[in-house]
Amino acid sequence: MEFGIVQFTSDRGLAPYKVARLVEEAGFASYFVPEHSHIPTKREAAHPGTGDSSLPDDRYLRTLDPWVSLGGAAAVTERIRLATAVALPVQSDPLTLAKQLATLDHLSAGRLTLGVGFGWNLDELADHGVPPKRRRTMLREYLEAMTALWRDEVAEYDGEFVKFGPSWSWPKTVQQPRPPILVGAGGTEKNFTWIAKNADGWISTPRDTGVEDSVVELQRIWRDHGRDGDPHVTLLDGRPDAERLARWKELGVSEVLYGLPDDDEDVARGYLAKLAGKLGLS
Repeated sequence: MEFGIVQFTSDRGLAPYKVARLVEEAGFASYFVPEHSHIPTKREAAHPGTGDSSLPDDRYLRTLDPWVSLGGAAAVTERIRLATAVALPVQSDPLTLAKQLATLDHLSAGRLTLGVGFGWNLDELADHGVPPKRRRTMLREYLEAMTALWRDEVAEYDGEFVKFGPSWSWPKTVQQPRPPILVGAGGTEKNFTWIAKNADGWISTPRDTGVEDSVVELQRIWRDHGRDGDPHVTLLDGRPDAERLARWKELGVSEVLYGLPDDDEDVARGYLAKLAGKLGLS
């Protein structure tokens, strides 16, 4: 079981390249960042945490672009995986996004992990022309189409939301046939079935409870769908607890993520060093 750091990036926090460098120096395995293109001021969609249109954090309004952020992180690190928790692929053009991600995987020597979400902010999705009731189908098509571009010498795709004829596209991703794809979503049977059909693993949400039972359920659904091996499981955690972490490891959890204070570089460095010590990384 590995340990990583997730930063809620914003224009008020430390630059991602600074945090990523600290994360690698402290001995962590991965660095995750989020994505929001914008937040409409008038919204009908309820935030999963607040239950209404209010937001728990103004960083939702100020989130940095994930691919530029991870590109900067790639330039100053050599080992850590560079990931999203989570990105919203359906808010981008799939051909352009496939090129961006392949370039990032190429330049980082195969260190990209693509964490994706269906999107809770339906108002944000609507501004991108995403039909709310079809966003799962749209995400599946995006992932299939991008995989074809990353894998095939001549790629093509004919779906409801993505269509392109025989095409060349390089670079290919270093990781074949695609980088790992994890889905950040609530631990429900519906979401786990989608993951078993279309992705490589799960990222829990801050609102998930009973995650140990959820991991067992995901593993069962994974096997029922004929998938080999075990799904990659990434769990969010608050303060590390040795007994809980030991149970998670025995259960087959792949990775545990922690947040960090990011308003001051020295504070972040000290926090990461202390956390790494508690986790036995240093």
